[in-house]
Amino acid sequence: MRKKKKKPFFEKVMVVDAGAKGKTIGKAPDGRVIFLSNTVPGDVVDVQTLKKRKAYYEGVATVFHELSPKRTEPVCAHFGVCGGCKWQNMGYEHQLFYKQREVENNLRRIGHLDLPATTPILGAAEPYFYRNKMEFSFSNSRWMTLEEIRSDVAITDKDALGFHIPGMWDKILDIKKCHLQQDPSNAIRLETKEFSIRNGLSFFNPRKQEGLLRTLMLRTASTGEIMVLIQFFEDDTAKRELLLNHLQQTFPEITALLYVINQKKNDTIYDQEVHCHSGREYIMEEMEGLQFKINAKSFYQTNSRQAYELYKITRDFAGLTGEELVYDLYTGTGTIAQFVAKKAKKVVGIESVPDAIIAAKENAVHNKIENVDFFTGDMKTVFNDAFIAANGTPDVIITDPPRDGMHKDVVQQLLQIAPQKIVYVSCNSATQARDLALLKEKYQVTKVQPVDLFPQTHHVENVVLLEKL
Repeated sequence: MRKKKKKPFFEKVMVVDAGAKGKTIGKAPDGRVIFLSNTVPGDVVDVQTLKKRKAYYEGVATVFHELSPKRTEPVCAHFGVCGGCKWQNMGYEHQLFYKQREVENNLRRIGHLDLPATTPILGAAEPYFYRNKMEFSFSNSRWMTLEEIRSDVAITDKDALGFHIPGMWDKILDIKKCHLQQDPSNAIRLETKEFSIRNGLSFFNPRKQEGLLRTLMLRTASTGEIMVLIQFFEDDTAKRELLLNHLQQTFPEITALLYVINQKKNDTIYDQEVHCHSGREYIMEEMEGLQFKINAKSFYQTNSRQAYELYKITRDFAGLTGEELVYDLYTGTGTIAQFVAKKAKKVVGIESVPDAIIAAKENAVHNKIENVDFFTGDMKTVFNDAFIAANGTPDVIITDPPRDGMHKDVVQQLLQIAPQKIVYVSCNSATQARDLALLKEKYQVTKVQPVDLFPQTHHVENVVLLEKL
C-alpha cells in the first residue's frame, strides 16, 4: 500500500495580513501564501497545512509563539467553533482598517480604477447586538466537542437550537448566548428550547427528515417590535399550539408570532405559507419618519442603525435637487427609493421578487409617498429600451445588487442610457469592482465610502459615486 505523504509543517510563521472571507495570511518558506483561519495579523505561529495548491496552502496554527497586539479577547464562549463572528478576536479598530483596505484593493486591482481619496470607513457605534434578524436551527443530534466524544460519560442532552457548524449542513452548535441580537432574543431562544425539551417536543433530524421543530427566526425593529417565526416539519396541531401559546404568554411583548409547516428538503420559507398564531403578520421599522412594514419574507438591512447611515450616504451621493428622475435598481421592499423620494421629482424601483414589490407599494401608500412607481421582473429583461421609453430616461440611477453584482446586460444598458450619476451600493466590493471596470469607459469614480454593517465579520458595504465623463 502506498504511504500517504505527510502534509508540510512550518515553524514560526509570521501572519502578515488579513485576506478574503475572514482568512489571515502567512508566508511559507517556499514563498507560497498560507491561508489561516485561527490567527490575527501579527501572530507568530507554527502551521500545520491541511491543503496544498499550486500557489498557496491552507492551514491551521497549532502553536502560538507570539500574540499580535491587534488581538482582543473574544466575548463569546462559542468563538472558534461557531463560524458567525470570525474576527471577534481582533480589535474593532483593526477590523475597520482591513475592511477599508480590502475595498480599496479590490477597486484598484480588479477594477483598475483611479480612485479619489477614500473617505474613512464608517464604523458601527454598536459592534455587538446590532442584528435585527437571526435564524437558528433545531437538531436532535447536536455538535459534540472533542472532549465530549472522548469522554466515558454518556451524553444524554443531544438536542440543540443554534447555528450550523461551518461546512456541515447537518451539525448544529447549541448556542447558550449570542452577542449579535439584542434581548429578548437570547431569552426567547433559550425558553423555546427548554420548554420543548420539558414537554417532549421532538427536534428535527435533517438526515432522516423527521421531527417536529425545524427552525426559529427572530426579527427585531428599532421601534421595539418583535417577530418570532417557528418552522415546523410535522403538522401536529396540539404540540404546535402548546409551544406557541406558551411563548405568547411568557413573552407578551412579541408583536408577530408566526409559524410555517415546511416538509420540503430545505429550510427556505419563500415558497411556503406563513400563518399568524397571534398578533400581527408583520413588524414596523422606522427611519426618518418613514415606516416600513417587515413581514417574514421581507428583505431589510440586518443592521438598522447602520442601514440608516448607508441610506443617508446614498442620498447624499445622489445630490438630488428635487428635479431628477431616479431609478432604484434591485429596490427590494423600496426602502432606498422611499428614503430619497422627497428629494427627487420621481423614483422608479425595479425588483425581481413579487412579494417585495407588493410590500414596497404598501409601504409607499402607508407613508403617503406619491412620486414612486415599482415594477417586478428580472432586471436584465425588464430594464430594457421599452421600459426606458415608457418611464423616462433617468438623471440618476441607484443600484444595490446582490453579492453577484449586476448582469452584464444591465451594465450595458447603463452605458447606453448614460445617466449623469450612478450611485452603486454593494455588499461585495470584488463584484462591484468588476462592474465598475465595465462602466469606466463613460464614468469616473468621484466618491468612495465604505460602511461597516457587520462588525466582528469580514463583510463590508461600499458606496461609490460615478459621474459621467
